[in-house]
Amino acid sequence: MSTQPITEHIPSLRRYARALTGDAWAADDLVQDTLERACKKWSLWTAGSDLRAWLFTLMHNVFANQVRSSVRQASAGTTIDVDDAAAELVAPEAALDQSLDLQRCLMRLPDDQRAVLLLISLQDMSYEEVALVVGVPIGTVMSRLSRGRSRLRELMEGVGPSHTAPNPASPPLLRRLK
Repeated sequence: MSTQPITEHIPSLRRYARALTGDAWAADDLVQDTLERACKKWSLWTAGSDLRAWLFTLMHNVFANQVRSSVRQASAGTTIDVDDAAAELVAPEAALDQSLDLQRCLMRLPDDQRAVLLLISLQDMSYEEVALVVGVPIGTVMSRLSRGRSRLRELMEGVGPSHTAPNPASPPLLRRLK
């Protein structure tokens, strides 16, 4: 197995992992787990096919498995009395700099929307490539992208689901079309 083709994709894998996890250490672990799986499953990659898409598919699956595993572990863990954690559940004071924090807003998106949004905008993948990576039809990719963009816009503007829509007199936001 030649390591040269895989090493070319490590920077973009790290960028995507960092955006998915929101943490540099977790991102490095995710990339390492992805590369380990790529080495173990190398015989499954078809020569001449898109190596980048295959690696991102592996990463997406590893991340999804980790999320499912952490949810199972959390639900099997000890229960916490809400009254005991009341001080930690208080929402922080809303500050303008918090509402503009892109990373925080991205992490508040559902995993499926965040993954599609990041693959298209950060990794510059086409809808078809993203559909292959996440294993859904192109229409679902487009729907998740639209919902993710809308929700991210709401979060960045500090508009929650129960608030009114932004001022319609404001200039329209530019969208990147593929």
